[in-house]
Amino acid sequence: MPLPSLSSLRSSLRFAHWFYGYQPPERGEIVLSHRRVYIVPSQLGLYFGGALAILLVSSINYALSLGFALTFLLADMGLAAMVQTTRNLARLSVRTGRSEPVFAGDAARFRLTIANAGDFDRPEILLHHISSGAQQNIDVAAAACAEAVLTVPTLRRGWLPLGRVILETRFPVGLFRAWSYIEPDSRCLVYPRPETSALPPLLASGQAGGARAHPQGSDDFSGLRAYQPADSPRHVAWKSMARSDTLHPRSDIQHARSDVLLTKQFAGDAHAELWLDLHDLPASLDLEQRLSRLTGWLLAAERAGARYGLRLPGIQIKPGRGEAQRAACLEALALYRAT
Repeated sequence: MPLPSLSSLRSSLRFAHWFYGYQPPERGEIVLSHRRVYIVPSQLGLYFGGALAILLVSSINYALSLGFALTFLLADMGLAAMVQTTRNLARLSVRTGRSEPVFAGDAARFRLTIANAGDFDRPEILLHHISSGAQQNIDVAAAACAEAVLTVPTLRRGWLPLGRVILETRFPVGLFRAWSYIEPDSRCLVYPRPETSALPPLLASGQAGGARAHPQGSDDFSGLRAYQPADSPRHVAWKSMARSDTLHPRSDIQHARSDVLLTKQFAGDAHAELWLDLHDLPASLDLEQRLSRLTGWLLAAERAGARYGLRLPGIQIKPGRGEAQRAACLEALALYRAT
């Protein structure tokens, strides 16, 4: 079977854009004009139409004037319901909000704000995400806005576009189904799935993947932080661990979890500096496994309060800590492509 030519594909895309009334991705505010709203009878509407046909045939057969009156009265009610169903969806506007980054395997949350500029309510608006099946039903009051959140599962790292969404309504009586397609220019950044593993041991400062421990200060006590394997036993807060063991007794102190241990910090302490390098990981791991392990180390270093940097082929982020450092390193891991 011959493959379709490029010109035929372009023609089909142009026809699809004309048919649906938009060209994806749509930027800014999206207004559902009447041209973009489609309507067909629902299953209940088909039964209703069949009943009207039976009433009409019976009225003609038996010359029932009251039958004609009932038939046309019900038909007028059906036409009025069709207009109201279209009116419930037309002229709504849709805006997208910011989607917070998530880790692979978690659900991305896309926020859509539906605005109703009319002076009448818009009840029973169903938003349906086509690719994932996520949906939410909302009511939009007159001259007001309502927010819908579509929860979309994530499978892999990188940018996850929202894709096509259907807005649908069957208000007021369910005889007709009106719907419209939108495809906003909205996406969510998906970080690699973090692998739970211990931080690498402290190595010489020049070695990749290692950390450089700076001299510990001996000034006034300034607080506690999570224990790191390179910390001196003299700085471990043994009394805090003893209190934790009193609250949660264990039969053997050797089985105490490392997250119970705390290290004393003094004014003048300098944190460890850790370089996370992709080349430092075993070659037996594939790229995604190595990125997952780096993500786990990065999160562990952030919790421990260490200064950390990231090295990927063609990318180097200087050591630092804090929310901005964490976001920059995670974004680099999420968008990394092997050359």
